[in-house]
Amino acid sequence: MIVEKSNGDFSSLATKLSTPLCAHQSMQAAETRQEVFVLEKSLFTPAHISSLTFGHAGHLFAGSDDGSLRVYDLSSFKVLKAIRGLGAEVSSIICVKRPGSELRDAWIAHGKTISKFQLASEKMIQSPEDALVTLAAGDGENDILNELALNADKSNLAFSLDSGVVGVVDLVNDNTITRMEEKHTSVCGSVKYVPDRPRELISGGYDTFLFHFDTAQNKVISRRQIGTSTDAFAATNGMALSPPFIMSLAVSVTGVLAAGTADGRLWIGFGGEKSPNTTARSSKKRAKKWDGLNEDESLLIKVAEGPIVAMAFTGPRRLTTSTLMGVITQYLLIYEEGKDSVLLQQLWQKESTGLEKVNALVADEKRIIVGGFSSKGLGVIEIWKQDVPVPEKVAEVQK
Repeated sequence: MIVEKSNGDFSSLATKLSTPLCAHQSMQAAETRQEVFVLEKSLFTPAHISSLTFGHAGHLFAGSDDGSLRVYDLSSFKVLKAIRGLGAEVSSIICVKRPGSELRDAWIAHGKTISKFQLASEKMIQSPEDALVTLAAGDGENDILNELALNADKSNLAFSLDSGVVGVVDLVNDNTITRMEEKHTSVCGSVKYVPDRPRELISGGYDTFLFHFDTAQNKVISRRQIGTSTDAFAATNGMALSPPFIMSLAVSVTGVLAAGTADGRLWIGFGGEKSPNTTARSSKKRAKKWDGLNEDESLLIKVAEGPIVAMAFTGPRRLTTSTLMGVITQYLLIYEEGKDSVLLQQLWQKESTGLEKVNALVADEKRIIVGGFSSKGLGVIEIWKQDVPVPEKVAEVQK
């Protein structure tokens, strides 16, 4: 049974599906009604915010659609460093530690180019000529970069393109670029590595498919289509107003996969989850390959009225999402393997009043940060800070 419930003020509906999982939603549980995040600070930029990532816990890297990047100190909210003149939207940023410095180096996707910068440089404002590495991800008309991902041992940097291609940069062997043999038939907007599996990669496309790659073989080893005619929304409501394009991906440290679609649905796969401790799920041995796309351990549920454009895990089963229009929601995912049931519990939700549209989200245990632009066309970063402790009942479940 899957229960679909949107953020709007209308009733739930339940439909029997082929999947054995049973989903329940508690959108406003009594013990979690209070807001646990408050808006701490809004930062404004001349151009739209297009990407966000943390450096170390006190630094925020923010890319803009005018080809600029700013590094903020999250205690003073001042700009520490900047890059200008990259020539295209900064679509993704990956930070890597530099020995002896608090400021991380940054791999930056801009247009068809991937560049690496040393932000610990003496220069306050850098330009493309200051890049340590510059790589052409492709030369085709549709080879525009979307997302970067770094694997667990920091040996490979993956990228996704508008052309549907997924590629990998070998950071150990002269930054050689390899493209996967199979590609999405439409835009590939999202790419993530599976934690603790440096050669296994997940991608999500506007063709509604999730691909699971073995990057050593350059091949798809499993796949899953979201939004087929067998799911609850299609079975009960006919055609969706928006296709189920995959707009965002997140993978938890334990291997739970989440995907957000253009029609407001959340897909969650528990098949590749490993135990965060030595006792839980002990009956499930480590498989030769990650099985996160296993249909028998997945859930598809309607949670929003618009596209889910960004998401992040801040724990093994704590997921934060944002819609395009700025509805920010945090969920606790409770999967009882023996009972084949999932509880999707909403912990907190707020609609941004300062953002016209959201493009990016990052989160940690105490903050949720979203970026996009305002109704006046300015770039906006909203920093939401945890204001009250998580209720005891929820904390106990998380343990």
